[in-house]
Amino acid sequence: MGNVWSEFTVVRDGVRLVGRDYGGPGPAVLLLHGLAGHCGEWDATVEWLREGHRVVTLDQRGHRLSERRPADTSRDAYVNDAVAVVETLGSSSVILVGQSLGGHTAMLVAAARPDLVRALVLVEAAPGDPDPDGPARIGRWLDTWPLPFASHAAAAEFFGGGPVGLGWADGLESRADGWHARFDRDVMVASLKENAERPFWTEWAQVRCPTLVVLAEHGIIPSRDVERMVRQRPSTTVVRVPAAGHDLHLEDPVSLRTAMEAFLLTI
Repeated sequence: MGNVWSEFTVVRDGVRLVGRDYGGPGPAVLLLHGLAGHCGEWDATVEWLREGHRVVTLDQRGHRLSERRPADTSRDAYVNDAVAVVETLGSSSVILVGQSLGGHTAMLVAAARPDLVRALVLVEAAPGDPDPDGPARIGRWLDTWPLPFASHAAAAEFFGGGPVGLGWADGLESRADGWHARFDRDVMVASLKENAERPFWTEWAQVRCPTLVVLAEHGIIPSRDVERMVRQRPSTTVVRVPAAGHDLHLEDPVSLRTAMEAFLLTI
């Protein structure tokens, strides 16, 4: 039958944030997509998660239906957006799940507002050391997109085909002349500015809630970062998904479900 949701809008400091509330019983869960992503990436996870939880997803600032060109693209802006959505839910605390930069945002929310986060799930995300080339590298990658794509199928093929390619293609917008990105390149690059300049290990040490880190065999998180995460917070649960890449939530949602279900039973 597919997932059914009600769309909601939260306005914070004049910035429009749009998300989906799927309802469901039990504790609330907020799912955050990564850079250049969209809330629909979580469809496979929502399908099972809503059986025992109230599930909410968000198009983060600069992405899809939310404010396309926000003046503020700082880490604090992303964090305060998530806080505003959590507070709107009317729940005492939530389970926060994020992939890639969305996971980084989720970690910072848990550090800054421990009263709002019951548990944390990081999918291919870590505090990280400064990455000076990060913004330029992402900019170069975005420049390779042959926009507009001639068709949804052509976009899916460009992004590697399979569930990963479809997931990325589903974030595009169909217009008369083809399929366009629903974000602006400069906003994406600007959103990585702080990650290029400083580490976030202090914030990681400040997280107090139970935490699951799910990593892909062919992902982007260095082993040294994972080892440091566990040294700083030995109670952290780490699960590695074989054969998968950075977008493991799209590529292997079954393994992500297995890891999350086992973790959720412990909190």
